[in-house]
Amino acid sequence: MTGSNKIYPSAEAALDGVLQDGMLIAAGGFGLCGIPELLIEAILRAGTKELTIASNNCGVDGFGLGKLLDSRQICKMISSYVGENAEFMRQYLSGELELEFNPQGTLAERMRAGGAGIPGFYTKTGVGTVIAEGKEHHDFDGETYILERGIVADLSIVKGWKADESGNVIFRKTARNFNVPAAKCGRICVCEVEEIVPTGSLDPDAIHLPGIYVHRLVQGQHEKRIEQCTTRSRVSDTTGKKETV
Repeated sequence: MTGSNKIYPSAEAALDGVLQDGMLIAAGGFGLCGIPELLIEAILRAGTKELTIASNNCGVDGFGLGKLLDSRQICKMISSYVGENAEFMRQYLSGELELEFNPQGTLAERMRAGGAGIPGFYTKTGVGTVIAEGKEHHDFDGETYILERGIVADLSIVKGWKADESGNVIFRKTARNFNVPAAKCGRICVCEVEEIVPTGSLDPDAIHLPGIYVHRLVQGQHEKRIEQCTTRSRVSDTTGKKETV
């Protein structure tokens, strides 16, 4: 990288000098939708270990963040959903992996709060459940709330659809998911995208993540694996035979 240019030639180059053992990483994505798969692969190859990952879930077996579970590079997950990853469940139940469960909205708000410089907030979500254990309680207008801390990550890794050279990013449809709050809560944000265009060519009203939050950009090809592919049989109008769709 030269001067103020944010564009790097590869995911490995974009993470050079950033990764360190024991760091907290906020990762965008929801299931396998909008996950930073190139950056995850680069972390896998770098061998960075003892990682704490804040992410809605942990990919699936053998793909996405699931690769870092397989390689034992993750020691703790801060997540809201673990149902699609058998290795996640196995490591947690065997005591190999620490897990901090968060309700989905609470996790998103913790990231948003961290990015906005808000150290904590009160919420009713989780009151009276194991989520509330060990947390500060406070009454407001006769209702009990628990204190949740904002998340400030050492590194954010996110995946966008299109960015300009200044780092302004557009996410495509549901791939927006956790990517915006995850990007904002990192001290350093690295974003991978499908296309980089000249600065000024994006409609300002269409930008989801301003470039001020993005420190490094990388463009690449993505697998975009389908998490669950469901098919059914139907009768063809022309042949009368069943076809899979």
